[in-house]
Amino acid sequence: MSAISIVNVKKSFGSLLALKGINLEIKEGEFFGLLGPNGAGKTTLISSIVGLCRLSEGKIGVLGHDVERQYLQSRRLVGYSPQEVNLDRFFSIRKILTFQAGFFGVRRSDRKQLIDRLLNQFRLEDKANQPYYRLSGGMQKRVLIAKALVGNPKILILDEPTAGVDVEQRLELWNFLRGLNRDGTTIILTTHYIDEAEELCQQVGIIHLGEIRELGTPAELIDRYCEKKIIPDHVERGTLEEVFLKVTGAKIN
Repeated sequence: MSAISIVNVKKSFGSLLALKGINLEIKEGEFFGLLGPNGAGKTTLISSIVGLCRLSEGKIGVLGHDVERQYLQSRRLVGYSPQEVNLDRFFSIRKILTFQAGFFGVRRSDRKQLIDRLLNQFRLEDKANQPYYRLSGGMQKRVLIAKALVGNPKILILDEPTAGVDVEQRLELWNFLRGLNRDGTTIILTTHYIDEAEELCQQVGIIHLGEIRELGTPAELIDRYCEKKIIPDHVERGTLEEVFLKVTGAKIN
C-alpha cells in the first residue's frame, strides 16, 4: 500500500491555479523530498494532505484513507511540523506536548512517560518548563517536530525543519530522522537546502508552477541532468542543486 496517493489533484484560489493536476505515489517507509522554489505549490500540496486545504478536484489517500471523506482516520496517521509556528508562544514545552497528547487521545496515565521520552530525544529536558518564546530558534524547531511525533504517526511531514538551525543541531536532526525512517516511519521533507534532500531522501519530486516536473532518486536525477567530468583521481558527477536549477530556472535561497 502507498503511504500517500495523490491523483489528479487541483487547487484553485480564485483565478490562481496553485496545483495543476498533481499525480504522485509515496511508498510506505520512504524518505521523500519535495523540492520547489517559493510559490511552486509545496505548501498547498502539504496542506491538502493534512486536511488544512480542501481540493478543487482529485483525491488524496493516506494509507488508504481519503483525506476529505475519512478525515479523522487519515489525520491520526500523520504528524505535521509546519514552517510557521502553530502553538501558543507563552506555553511551556511540557504544556504544549501535554495538550497535543490530549488531542491525539493519549491516556493521562501514559502522557508523562511519552513527553519525558520526547524531551529526552530532543535534548529539551532542562527547558521543559520554559515558555516557547524564550527558546533559541533551533530549540523551537525541535519542539515543533517533537509535537508532530506525539501521536506516534506512521507518516511524518516536515516543512523546512532545519531553517535557522545551526550546523551541529542540523546534523543531529538528520541522524534522528534517519533513525525514525529506519524504524519504518514514512517521512516527507520540504526544504530549500538542496544538499539536505540529496543527503537524506531516497526519492525526490521537484514541483514548479503547480506541477511535478521531475521525479526520481537523487542519483537518477543527477545522471539525467548533469554531465560527468573526469578529473584526476575521481569522477565529478554533479549535484541535485544543479538539477533543481535546470528544472526550475530558480535561484537557490
